[in-house]
Amino acid sequence: MVELIDSHAHLDFDKFNKDRDEVIERAKNNGIVNIVNVGSNLASSHRSLQLSQKYEMIYAVVGIHPHEAKHLDKNALKVLKDLSKADKVIGIGEIGLDFHYDNSPRDIQRDAFRKQLRLAKEVNLPVVVHSREADADTIKILKEEKMSNHNVLLHSYTGGKELAEKALDMGFYFGAGGIVTFNSASELKNIIQRTPLTHILLETDSPYLAPEPHRGKRNEPLYVKEVAKFIASLKNTNLESVAEITKENTERFFNIK
Repeated sequence: MVELIDSHAHLDFDKFNKDRDEVIERAKNNGIVNIVNVGSNLASSHRSLQLSQKYEMIYAVVGIHPHEAKHLDKNALKVLKDLSKADKVIGIGEIGLDFHYDNSPRDIQRDAFRKQLRLAKEVNLPVVVHSREADADTIKILKEEKMSNHNVLLHSYTGGKELAEKALDMGFYFGAGGIVTFNSASELKNIIQRTPLTHILLETDSPYLAPEPHRGKRNEPLYVKEVAKFIASLKNTNLESVAEITKENTERFFNIK
């Protein structure tokens, strides 16, 4: 059985309240050896840490999502810094910019992004970045904050070719999830096809964005295997190679031992 890592999930969300243990067990029994559970606000960051303490295979990432950027104040930054020092917290995220929904004003999103990037550098943890319809601002801020010597993951990548090329030049990593399997994602397929496998991490973004053939259902870490199979076909290689390389990438990126 191939071994895989789901580098981005939200198992703390309500959609898993009824069967969380079963979801985790299903993943474990099918070769998913680790799950990275990612925070979106202070509450979910705390829950991510709690999951990592309860389940040996789960690690936590803590941060304030751009939707919640308006809630990032000095106290919230202090809480994140404290959380970042806990055992099994392996990154800061998901942070970044979302100009599709604009749930927080854009200037506040930019400010929160910068502050959390600086926090990540201060505590020496990698960064999980959310960028939606904000390619130019995302790469501008990452350059201005001098993140090229830092582990940066563009999670659930949906950006354009230009952002992909600039991000790759800066040594960043790309999160490939269910979207790449969608029929409508031709540009993304081309980008992932051209991106070296050594810079790709696999993810589900559970409970969202289930890959084909599960599209429309609740996503779960088990389905990261469908993403791996699709990327293997996209790159004309085998599942075993994709699994081995992306697992090594994830362990190296997050310093998972």
